[in-house]
Amino acid sequence: MGINRRDFLKLSAGSGLLLASDVTPSFAATKPLPPNAVGILYDATLCIGCKACMVNCKKYNSIPGGALYKKGRGVPYEHITPNKIYDSPSDLSSKTLNIIKTYKSGTGVNKDTENNGYSFIKMHCLHCLDPACASVCPVGAMHKDPKSGVVSYDSKKCFGCRYCQMACPFGIPKFEWESASPSIVKCQLCHHRYKDGGYSACCEFCPTGASIFGKVTDLRNEAKRRLKLTPGTYYDYPLNTVNSSMKMPKKVSAYYKHIYGLEEAGGTQYLFMAGVSFDKLGFNPKVTSQAYPDLTWSYITKVPWLIGALIIAGAACHIATRDKAE
Repeated sequence: MGINRRDFLKLSAGSGLLLASDVTPSFAATKPLPPNAVGILYDATLCIGCKACMVNCKKYNSIPGGALYKKGRGVPYEHITPNKIYDSPSDLSSKTLNIIKTYKSGTGVNKDTENNGYSFIKMHCLHCLDPACASVCPVGAMHKDPKSGVVSYDSKKCFGCRYCQMACPFGIPKFEWESASPSIVKCQLCHHRYKDGGYSACCEFCPTGASIFGKVTDLRNEAKRRLKLTPGTYYDYPLNTVNSSMKMPKKVSAYYKHIYGLEEAGGTQYLFMAGVSFDKLGFNPKVTSQAYPDLTWSYITKVPWLIGALIIAGAACHIATRDKAE
């Protein structure tokens, strides 16, 4: 089957834009944390798997300014869920920016235990200090805010190359396959709510304090403090925000001695604590502390040339087969 003129022009224009783009890679080992950078600390030992974070993520991101809302074709929350009954996604997608998953071993009886136990894990964009997705985006659709550190995107600039999907070490950005004018979709830490004094909906509506919002420096200190707690003692866990006056007294579980996100991929603004090792919770053990733009750029820069070569080869084959047919 030959390529038609419209498809050829579309592909040629896309590859031409990639080849013409002037994107300078970042090779700093680790970018500094903006002084007022905000983020989330997720503590799996406090999570009960209620998925209130998922429900409110969709609700508050389907309003103007939210990551699920597109001007002129916004999708109200009640239309996001299939049949308006119940939404139970199995993974992140263009309509699911935040998801709770479960690790289970053996009988799965004991919470936060690797053997014959289980643990929840909450996944969404980690908002890397030096995001590979922003580094490889040829049109600047991915952007890291210099003040908040939030990694957001501009759907008006995105033309669907999906380089960000290839570059992200955590597999976070998702593509709107179902849309006639698709773009990339991912968590933006509800940054559209900040101007009104709001913050990430997943944290605001978490009933147990498993997810708390705040300045990354405060979240890091809170996480390090928790690692020093003695299992079996009680601790007043803050609710919703790291400096909240509302507390949830709870018996301390045994933590896996690592705070995920302090160093991984050069550091992230979403931090994790759990009772089981993070490779069991779905994190790739091959992710190192090196900032990923250093690793991805040498490969990504070759992709436009490969696309161009394939287009030229395809067009040549089409012309050759067409001439023989005639």
